[in-house]
Order: sequence, then structure tokens, then C-alpha cells
Amino acid sequence: MRFQASDIYSEVSITALPFFLSQGFSIEREQTVVVNGVKMSNFLMRKPLICQPSETDYDELLCVWEEAVRSTHHFLSEEDIQYYKPLVRMIYLPGVDLYCFRNRERRIMAFMGLSNEMIEMLFVAPQEQGKGLGSRLIDFAIKEKGIYKIDVNEQNTIASRFYQHKGFKIVSRDAFDAAGKPYPVLHLEMK
Repeated sequence: MRFQASDIYSEVSITALPFFLSQGFSIEREQTVVVNGVKMSNFLMRKPLICQPSETDYDELLCVWEEAVRSTHHFLSEEDIQYYKPLVRMIYLPGVDLYCFRNRERRIMAFMGLSNEMIEMLFVAPQEQGKGLGSRLIDFAIKEKGIYKIDVNEQNTIASRFYQHKGFKIVSRDAFDAAGKPYPVLHLEMK
């Protein structure tokens, strides 16, 4: 069995706090320590590490997918979500290399799927959105895996702007998604 560390912890001073926050750490708790008889406040910081989920995690990944889709893909109907759900579970998840972040309780907070030169999927649980997990996954895909392409639903304007902010540029557009549904897809590449 292969062990994967899921987190890095560090105790940091108030002076070092901004740096650690900029590097993807979050504050677990503020604490008081005594060093050479002097009381000082510091912070226990945590940074989740990217790990690879296994097939046994597919149901949990599907839950994250559904929660994220419901919070970001407002253009999809309930019928659409129920149509895509078994495809995600049975075809899309097994068809990509998966990477994720887990919280302290080992629950998946965010994940992405890669194939060849493309990010095929990127989903962040609603309560974890805006905390830098998506950015860290994209940075990993670009720097460590050589990824330079991603597709996004045109109606998902927040994601489209996010990817463009990360350096992707729109290179083409399809009027329908891969399932033939009338949800235009933007094809983006890193330039």
C-alpha cells in the first residue's frame, strides 16, 4: 500500500503569516507558545497536498461534481444533471487521471481530471470555492503535467473568466457540447 501525505503543517509567526497565506496555507488555529520564557502568539497553518483518488472514491467525487454543478451551472436543468450524472460516474471519471484535495477529515474538497494535454474536468465543492484550490490544481496541471488546453461551457462565465485569468485564451467555440446538447463550449489553450 502506498502512503500519500495529505497535508503540510507549520507553526508560523505573525510576521510570516502573509507569506504562508499566499502559498496556499490556511489558519488552523491561533496559539500562544512560550519560547525562552517569552510568551508569543503564532499560528498553526495547514496546506492540503494534491493526491490521487482511487476507484473507491468515485461516489464521493460524483457528490462533489453534483454539488459544484448545482452551484455553478445554473443553465442546466434537473433533467440535464440527471442525464450527465451516470456518464460522469461510469465513463468520465474512469477515463481520466484524477487529482484531488482532501480536508482534515479526508473528504474530497476539489478534484480535476486530465487526459493527454487537456484538463477534462475541474470541480470544487461550493463551500471550498474561492480558497485557491482550483488555482492550485490548474497550476499543477500546467507545471507538472504539461497541460495546455481546457474546455468550458460558455454559460459558465465565472469559470471562463477564471481560466482566462490563469492565462488560457479562447481559440474556438462549438454550439453544442460533446453530448449534442445546446450548451456552447469554449475551447481554450494556454498561449
